[in-house]
Amino acid sequence: MRLTRYFLPVLKETPAEAQIVSHRLMLRAGMIKQAAAGIYSWLPLGLKVLRRIEQIVHEEQQRAGHIPVLMPTLQPAELWRESGRYDAYGPEMLRIRDRHERDMLYGPTNEEMITDIFRAHVGSYKQLPLTLYHIQWKFRDEVRPRFGVMRGREFLMKDGYNFDLTKADALHAYNRHMVSYLRTYERMGLTAIPMRAASGPIGGDDTHEFLVLAETGESEVFYDSAIVDLKLGDRAVDYGDRAQLEAIKAEWTTPYARTDETHDPALFEAIPEARRKVGRGIEVGQIFYFGTKYSEPMGAVVVDEAGARVPVEMGSHGIGVSRLVGAIIEASHDEKGIVWPEGVTPFHVGVVNLRQGDAAADAACESLYAQLVAAGLEPLYDDRDERAGAKFATMDLIGLPWRVTVGPRGLASGVVELTCRRTGVSEELTPDAAVARLKAIYG
Repeated sequence: MRLTRYFLPVLKETPAEAQIVSHRLMLRAGMIKQAAAGIYSWLPLGLKVLRRIEQIVHEEQQRAGHIPVLMPTLQPAELWRESGRYDAYGPEMLRIRDRHERDMLYGPTNEEMITDIFRAHVGSYKQLPLTLYHIQWKFRDEVRPRFGVMRGREFLMKDGYNFDLTKADALHAYNRHMVSYLRTYERMGLTAIPMRAASGPIGGDDTHEFLVLAETGESEVFYDSAIVDLKLGDRAVDYGDRAQLEAIKAEWTTPYARTDETHDPALFEAIPEARRKVGRGIEVGQIFYFGTKYSEPMGAVVVDEAGARVPVEMGSHGIGVSRLVGAIIEASHDEKGIVWPEGVTPFHVGVVNLRQGDAAADAACESLYAQLVAAGLEPLYDDRDERAGAKFATMDLIGLPWRVTVGPRGLASGVVELTCRRTGVSEELTPDAAVARLKAIYG
């Protein structure tokens, strides 16, 4: 993409309403625009990051054997009355009526909707296990929406739901989600710690939430520092291997890690003092096992091997897709702007022409741009007739992980400059070598 043909409305000044880093930088980088309190339009750069995150979530869910669907944003109130949650959920639910005076709601979550789909089409244990998920917009009418996409009223979420015959099967699904989430966050360049949590309005006995450490996090967290060194990396995972998944879950949940809601001071004090850490965290996902909480009242039953009709065991599992954009920025930025991890960057590399209009520089940039595209990369070419400082400032603000700088002086020696945004380290390479290096980085 050429910047002269792109829509990138960057701001020099920080809007007064922005209170935290991610909100300030998303507004300044032209990623979002507020439409109403807690409701945002996603502009091209922000949408590209959102789609990158969404794609990683889809890939890891399907790797774990989960099946995508798409449910509506509006739901009939009758389903929520069946489960008993319509009146219990609280004022965060946006309740509306259609022209026929039927009670409807803008879905804050989808346990009832997915249970209705299940009971209409599944009747035998032979059709289990089954996990369905979707990525869809949700609405929760926060009393004080703030912090941009970190606590908005409208948000994009992945929510998945498992249906199993036995509790043991459902807990295997719980472990499957935990491991797939760990891999998902790692691919985004995040260290997301699973912490024992409270279930809230979803309900259930077993639940962990995943938190990214950040000074602006909404939760106080207490943890054993050993947990931040854990990585799945390239470890081969067989999602059908119950023992392997249980072992991975134990590896991540044995070290102490809890939010202030579930904190146990006595257990925390038992950790060696050097490893006891207190900080703040941003919730980016949560997994729940809640048994037959929804299947019993809503009649989601199957015939088991003995011919008996039994309610299915269920769980639900969410990832805050739009919230992750803000969380990544909170965890990865500096005084100049955003620093995107390679896995979620809107463009793989920025190309800066230091002498726009110079025949040699223009030709070199065009050639480099074509080579990058041919290599399967997505460059953003700053071809504006602007001074070099302004171009560098824009690239630093929007946070592309790599920048290739092309200027007459380097071209005279046959080189361009490849700069890492995270470290600031630059090296001179031939254009071909720079393309090869970037291709290797992005695999």
